Amino acid sequence: MPDGKKRPPGEALVDLRRRLSLLPPRDAERTEIIGRAAHAYGISVPTMYRALRELSRPKSIRRADHGRTRVAPQAEMERYAEIVAAMKLRTLNGKGRHLSTAEIIRHLEETGVETPDGLVRAPPGLLRRATIDRLLRATGLDLARATRPTAAVRFQARRSNELWHFDMSPSDLKQVAAPLWVEEGRGKPTLMLFSVVDDRSGATYQEYRCVYGENAEAALRFLFNAMSAKPEPELPLQGIPTTIHMDNGPVSRSAVFQSVMGSLGVRVLTHSPPDPQERRTAARAKGKVERPFRTIKEVHETLYHFHKPKDEEEANLWLRRALVTYNNGDHRSEPHPRIEDWLRHLPPDGVRAMCSWERFCAFAREPERRTVAGDDRVGRGCLLRGRARTRRRDGDAALGIVRPGAVRRT
Repeated sequence: MPDGKKRPPGEALVDLRRRLSLLPPRDAERTEIIGRAAHAYGISVPTMYRALRELSRPKSIRRADHGRTRVAPQAEMERYAEIVAAMKLRTLNGKGRHLSTAEIIRHLEETGVETPDGLVRAPPGLLRRATIDRLLRATGLDLARATRPTAAVRFQARRSNELWHFDMSPSDLKQVAAPLWVEEGRGKPTLMLFSVVDDRSGATYQEYRCVYGENAEAALRFLFNAMSAKPEPELPLQGIPTTIHMDNGPVSRSAVFQSVMGSLGVRVLTHSPPDPQERRTAARAKGKVERPFRTIKEVHETLYHFHKPKDEEEANLWLRRALVTYNNGDHRSEPHPRIEDWLRHLPPDGVRAMCSWERFCAFAREPERRTVAGDDRVGRGCLLRGRARTRRRDGDAALGIVRPGAVRRT
């Protein structure tokens, strides 16, 4: 009998292992004991060593082909599993309902499923629900993992003013006692907190503004102040950014806002809309603009319980002091303050200075269409026949310095 088919009994191997354990690892007597045992059982020394190794090796309680089906080739069964996974995704609705594995198997056996490779029909009795579900889990095609949103990828700009995050949030104060302006018949405006955050450093600039909802006029006024040089040397954040990231709100959809940003050479980047074909989460909050909002509301606005500002000018004066403290706070990852990180990573050619207010108003002109008569008279109370001409309003009027029906308080 060949040595490969000979094997000493288990009791002899256990006794041999016990005798070897009493000797040092490099003792020459170990070789003699192995040689005598191999000669006694008529096998070679390597076969005896192999029998000793297999004695201490645990044996699996499962079959060698565990996890592999035996009713059909593995590739064919995986193909059926892919079709089942595709059917589940195709029938998935907004409430999470979809065809079950057993129902899809029934369709495969009775009518078949049309695929890019043609009609696929499974033989009756070949597929089992437990087998298909196990293949789906093994290949990562089960519904839980197939519909799992993709992981969020963190990013950070390389230079200051390369990317700004712009957002608006209602203040916890809601209103001020004496707003600087109100519109007749609309009540007091809402106190809104406007904010821009530099993506690289986390430095922020914020302002309070009384508005009736989000509008492009208030956003443009705030961005002009944010990009302009500040009178306080403790707030050096300024300059025209390369890109502004913001929500898909009425401001980003405003033609005037897009025109002004295009004139300044600023790229407006908004959240991508949801796509049913993709697993990513649309409009995912980055937290970079929400963090300053939360800090200001928790650290600064909570003090309004003791003393409330009279108007937005006084509120902005107090807010600037809080912004200096926030910008002097620690950077999210660097061992220095936020405003110092902004100064260290300025572009090599410096910041792009903001234009004058008059030039900025010229960018904000909005075309207005009215129907006029042949002699260029605008009809009142009735529609005059004539050709439609496009007239441009003055830039200050487009930015709403004096609104129709608005009362400015002094």
